[in-house]
Amino acid sequence: MRSVLLVEDDFFDTMTVEKSFEKFSVQHKLYTAFNGLEALDLLRGLNGVEPIRPLPEVILLDLNMPKMNGHEFLAEIRKDAELADIPVFIMTTSTMDADRLNAENLGVSGYIIKPLDFETSPDMVDSMSLLEKLLK
Repeated sequence: MRSVLLVEDDFFDTMTVEKSFEKFSVQHKLYTAFNGLEALDLLRGLNGVEPIRPLPEVILLDLNMPKMNGHEFLAEIRKDAELADIPVFIMTTSTMDADRLNAENLGVSGYIIKPLDFETSPDMVDSMSLLEKLLK
């Protein structure tokens, strides 16, 4: 089954993404991880976790998380030949240019500023449209 991996430590944001998948009729299975380490376990099948297979078509990634943040996670998967080409969309509260530049240098496909608001934010609609095109 085709899938998307959401790496997000905020319950509200996770619920917002789930609702947006319903609203935009995204047919992919949504896997979730609380931080970068949990996401790596899901991708690589480590620590007794069943790996996501086939690999997710897209990763939605928060930057500010405990244990392993989004930048560390992104750097790790970009070094892994099996995971390096998965498109990643950053979702963050950070508006710092350094965060955006670091993410862009690691090859992100999109950058979404939170709070997530799929109902009123034109940026979110554009980002979801791009995500929807990637998933087709």
